[in-house]
Amino acid sequence: MIRIGILGDIGSGKSYIAKNFGYPVFNADLEVAKLYKNNKKLFTKLRKCLPKYFNLFPIKKKEVVKAILANQNNLKKIVKIVHFEIRKKMIHFLRKNKNKKIVILDVPLLLENKLNKNKDVLVYVASKKTDISKRLIKRKNFNKKILNRFRKIQLPLYYKRKKSHFIIVNNFTKKSVKKDIKKILHKII
Repeated sequence: MIRIGILGDIGSGKSYIAKNFGYPVFNADLEVAKLYKNNKKLFTKLRKCLPKYFNLFPIKKKEVVKAILANQNNLKKIVKIVHFEIRKKMIHFLRKNKNKKIVILDVPLLLENKLNKNKDVLVYVASKKTDISKRLIKRKNFNKKILNRFRKIQLPLYYKRKKSHFIIVNNFTKKSVKKDIKKILHKII
């Protein structure tokens, strides 16, 4: 099985690129949303760690945002607890798809949380800062402070770019994305 890890800035279109590969995708952001909604054990851990912010199950995004904005260390605590669960979900996804030729890992903190393996093919999604900003502002719960807090816990973009085997310039047109993906798949298969 070939594992392709998708890297890039917040809002660069990593999930869009991941979907366009046409192989099973592990989307960590979607899994986190499911955990907040369905995982009572996660709620209990978060409430124990940050009782001031987590009082009711299911976990509301507002509560998470409030905790993150209150203190930079709260984000680190939340990430530590949540990524433990995400790691388990990813392992389950990989087992379930072990017979697939390729799987796509759309995990924002893939390198930071050491979820990648040496043999993984890393693809960096590059987008213009102006395009990213336009896209982020359109997001439903956009909050610049939250965005900056998340960027602080991520590895620098130049490092992710340097670590990557391929770069896709995402100009948000399906035609160019499909063409770049086709080239990558041709080289790795």
